[in-house]
Amino acid sequence: MKLLLVPGFMLDADLWTDLRPDLQAIGEVIDVDTTRDTTLAAIADRALVATDGPVVVVGFSMGGYVAREMAYQAPERVKALLLIATSAAPDGPQLRESRRPTGGQGPQFRRLSRRAVERSLSPGHRTDAMIERVQRMSERLGPEVFARQSSIQRAGDAARLRDITCPTTILAAGADELRSMPESETLRDGIAGSVLNIVEGAGHLLPLERPAAVITALSALMMRFR
Repeated sequence: MKLLLVPGFMLDADLWTDLRPDLQAIGEVIDVDTTRDTTLAAIADRALVATDGPVVVVGFSMGGYVAREMAYQAPERVKALLLIATSAAPDGPQLRESRRPTGGQGPQFRRLSRRAVERSLSPGHRTDAMIERVQRMSERLGPEVFARQSSIQRAGDAARLRDITCPTTILAAGADELRSMPESETLRDGIAGSVLNIVEGAGHLLPLERPAAVITALSALMMRFR
């Protein structure tokens, strides 16, 4: 089974580094390219065209929106979804604020600000090393990707959730400052048969803070359709 990994805003494949050995034991791991398009639909389409056959999609934050778009576009191919620290709501001012860079917008972008990264982590994980790791991801992606991803409109898809019929797990972080528990509950209530798991004490960046919890949730999800 192919596992498609979809990172969040201004994050690259390093988001999954700590999980990768366990992920590779579960299936063929494919990193979805979120850097070249300016709509969720286009990112989803590119990922679907680049692969064939059945897939399980793991989407983090912005990647959760992309993962669901893939399920809308190709329900016959998407066999399961793991939606991590994400939402079906349109972006509000607080989320837009979290994407402000250090050193200005557009071509002046260098990396995500320390303040933005800190809000993505639980207090116990706001170390210099962890913050630098996240900032390096955004620095590698650079100003052009920042401009493209900042332009992506997340209009919200709560009204479409009923169209998702594959096994789905929502993994929420109990100390998430960017996504609320009601947002996770909306996903659970909107996707028939879905399961909501809460990782208490964890911040928004669950794959970095609690990789084992992500693997546990994915392993349980895979058992639901095998």
